[in-house]
Amino acid sequence: MKNRIDLRLILDFIMIAIGAVTASFAIEEFLVPCTILDGGVVGISIIISNKTAAPLSILTVVLNIPFLVIGARKMGKLFIVKAAYAMIIFSASLEVFAPMVNATKEYLLAVCFGGVILGIGAGIVIKFGGCLDGTETVAILLNKKFNLPVGQTVLIFNIIIYVVAGFVFDFDRAMYSLLTYFITSKVLDIVESGLNQTKAAMIITNDAKDISEKIYKHLGRTVTIMEGEGLVSGKKTVLYCVLTRFEINELKEIIKSVNSSSFIAVSDVTEIIGTHIKQSGEIKDKS
Repeated sequence: MKNRIDLRLILDFIMIAIGAVTASFAIEEFLVPCTILDGGVVGISIIISNKTAAPLSILTVVLNIPFLVIGARKMGKLFIVKAAYAMIIFSASLEVFAPMVNATKEYLLAVCFGGVILGIGAGIVIKFGGCLDGTETVAILLNKKFNLPVGQTVLIFNIIIYVVAGFVFDFDRAMYSLLTYFITSKVLDIVESGLNQTKAAMIITNDAKDISEKIYKHLGRTVTIMEGEGLVSGKKTVLYCVLTRFEINELKEIIKSVNSSSFIAVSDVTEIIGTHIKQSGEIKDKS
């Protein structure tokens, strides 16, 4: 069992590296030559790099550090380790691709191909539990505290960045950047199965108490507890929990930490009606 977990973790880090390198290729070979911005910290870094000649690779790491510090206590150690790893690989790859011949200087080609390749890279990173941009970490924390949709929060951040870019460069660049963002988001949607989608996890287990308490402690999510019975396995407890896509990987780690043989089914949720209760205090032992 331990060997299987180790191999899965190694695969995660390999795929995160592939995704980070792919994303950096799109940035340096398609977007930067045409002064087209990515969103979030990378977009801010491109603006600063363009105006000060500071290395883009250094800026992306330095500007992401505060976001990692903010998320360190709330997001779980493995998520932060994977995010930091992805950002370092991304930064190093930017340095490698910077001196190479640019793929194109045609704006439309840069928007289309850059957006698609960037979406593939970012989607792979997120799919395997990493993160390239610190603004996503802040968006997840805001989602946990105020129930603000992660995707919409990231979009608002990026629109602000693009408006600033419009004043710093020109509004044609801002509009190209916004179009690139929508293409990237759609491709990321295909790779990772949903930028804004809420997920529902149904966990069939014999370790309901440990799992539900850890979900509450680490994700700030309550669970609905139901009694069930398997045709062969007998009586089981069924936990139902609504999450964001960013939290699915953390849920998997929680299940692993309990050393449980639980069965988990994850599905998309198209709409939530009513109050979704999130963490508001400590769990009280009612036994």
